[in-house]
Amino acid sequence: MIQVYSTPYSTNCERVALALAFKGLEVEWVEVPYDERTAVEAVSGQSLVPVLVDGELVLPDSPAILRHVEERWPEPPLWPDDPARRAAADVFVDWFNHVWKRAPNLLYDEMTKPMPDPVRVDELGRRITLALDRFEALLDGRDHLLGETFGIADVTAFPFLKYMSVWDEGDPHLFHELLREWQPRGGHPHVEAWIARVDARPRA
Repeated sequence: MIQVYSTPYSTNCERVALALAFKGLEVEWVEVPYDERTAVEAVSGQSLVPVLVDGELVLPDSPAILRHVEERWPEPPLWPDDPARRAAADVFVDWFNHVWKRAPNLLYDEMTKPMPDPVRVDELGRRITLALDRFEALLDGRDHLLGETFGIADVTAFPFLKYMSVWDEGDPHLFHELLREWQPRGGHPHVEAWIARVDARPRA
């Protein structure tokens, strides 16, 4: 059985939980405290979660884990079979991880400074808010981000966009508070419906 090391409320771990449930895989979750990563470092040589242990393979980083899971257990597929649509999915994943995520990451860094710059905070926050229009357009007339079928784009984006309308009581993370603050509810009905749709899916 595969193992996944995780911490509570982790967005990146939720990606993996959604994907593994979609694949129908059994997993042993090894949950470690957010501020105590000794077990993660011992198994992987670094402190970030999630970390997948699949036999002799020890793999950190959620995008890398998702690609490994797809290659190892290709059915049901998270990526489209058609080469052009598969490439489009890869473009979305790369854009989300390297462009969309930049604003909330920089915003978190700014907010944890002793004296955050309010102009910089507003600039970064507005980037997050304005991106909702793009997701709303992507979901116009279809159930999922890249079509009618749940797939890798939904797995990649949902754990971050969900904060527009979903909140886990007890979540202590400022990063998630910022996502909730700058993704205000209202005005994006397609996104809200998609969040509810994906939130109803099982997690491993």
